[in-house]
Amino acid sequence: MTGQAGMASMVVDVLPELVLVAGGVLVLLYALIAPQRAQPGAAVLALGVTLVALAVSIGMLGGSESLTFFATYARDRSAIWAKLIVLAATVAVIGLSVPWFRRDPRHGEYYTLLLYSALGAILLAGATDLKEFIVAMLLSSATGFVLSAYHRRSSPAAEAAIKYYLIGALANSALLFGVALLFGLAGSTTLGGLSSGLPAQGGPALVVGVALVIVGLAFKIGAVPAHAWVPDVAQGAPAPVAAFVTTVPKIGGFLFLARFVLALPPDAAGWQPLIAVLATATMTLGNLACLWQDDVRRLLGWSAVSQTGYGLMAIVALGASDLAVPALLFFLLAYVAGNLAAFGVVVELRGRTALSDYSGLARKRPALTGALAISFLSFIGVPPLAGFFAKVLLFAVAIQVGYAWLAIVAAVNTVISIFYYVRVLAPSYFDEASAPVAVLGRWAAWSTFASAAAVIVTGIVAEPFVRAFTESGLLIR
Repeated sequence: MTGQAGMASMVVDVLPELVLVAGGVLVLLYALIAPQRAQPGAAVLALGVTLVALAVSIGMLGGSESLTFFATYARDRSAIWAKLIVLAATVAVIGLSVPWFRRDPRHGEYYTLLLYSALGAILLAGATDLKEFIVAMLLSSATGFVLSAYHRRSSPAAEAAIKYYLIGALANSALLFGVALLFGLAGSTTLGGLSSGLPAQGGPALVVGVALVIVGLAFKIGAVPAHAWVPDVAQGAPAPVAAFVTTVPKIGGFLFLARFVLALPPDAAGWQPLIAVLATATMTLGNLACLWQDDVRRLLGWSAVSQTGYGLMAIVALGASDLAVPALLFFLLAYVAGNLAAFGVVVELRGRTALSDYSGLARKRPALTGALAISFLSFIGVPPLAGFFAKVLLFAVAIQVGYAWLAIVAAVNTVISIFYYVRVLAPSYFDEASAPVAVLGRWAAWSTFASAAAVIVTGIVAEPFVRAFTESGLLIR
């Protein structure tokens, strides 16, 4: 009876994940059976599955925090908040996808891939074992590769997907070597086992193993040195997929990176200076590359790279500041909402992506231009939007743990970012519109405006979110 009760408890611990697994199969079966005209019904089914998983996850917030499945998976509030952000973002992307893929003969199958890609991000966020981490990485990556190439007759989509795949194959191969090294050193694959088994004095093998794992995670979150796929996917993949791939996998990647560095010996691997250097390189490269972009989608891709650099500031402070975890979670919430709003505008404008297409947009589509402005101003860090409070927290934790120079670099990069965001917004408001502007449909509009509203609301009521995030644990043992 005790074993049965324990198994039942473990099933409850992963109930949202099981909902996504079963829901993905259900959506696939529907897509196989339904006639072509009924394929959009798969979106409604996927939306229902995601909302059920979302409701179950909300119900888990009040429970106790613990590790489950033999210490390989975390049921802590950080993982649950990550699930909620992933699932809410998936709901928004489903809304963006319905009108975009309406005439695609494989419309229904798309949502199965979307659900399983979201599942991969969720598994990453809760993984406390290197083997489970690898499985989650492969699930998230494989579905992302296919989604990016979903317009198989599109040359830009094919080019973006193959670049995404090749960089992913290289990064994941490095990751596997790193995991093998760490397993050999610690004799365990759980993060708790790494924490107690890795040599405290460090050594070349430990440094190499840690560096290779971080390279794999850099690919997942779009950080230097494995970032080059991000602008290509943002520009070439179907716009709803670009919105998803440049946001959702980062959530899981950041959460596992946080757990991983906490499991390392405090001073043996030198991970804090390494992450600080990666943060500096990522935000600086992303912002500088944005300055000469004339394609709005590519600009959003490089902007996603720069935002990753800001998020890495919270990783630097882990273990030394109580605000590090809240800063990371709030940054992810603010970034996801802002990025979905920006890509939502692109989707609503039927994929228009040249900078000239946005001239005079405010005169024809003031609401859409407002959503784009809200997103960009949040990325810059203008109060009272969510991005402002995210940056305040990130700067505060960096200074608190003795990395004031990193906060100064981030502030300089924030000033640089004003120029390229204004390059899009100024013509939108002050130039004359050259042609009528057609939009895609209501589903995409609802997702776009809901995401923009989330940026505003999250910023206005930031304190309750930060308080809730402060109470969130980040378990590794």
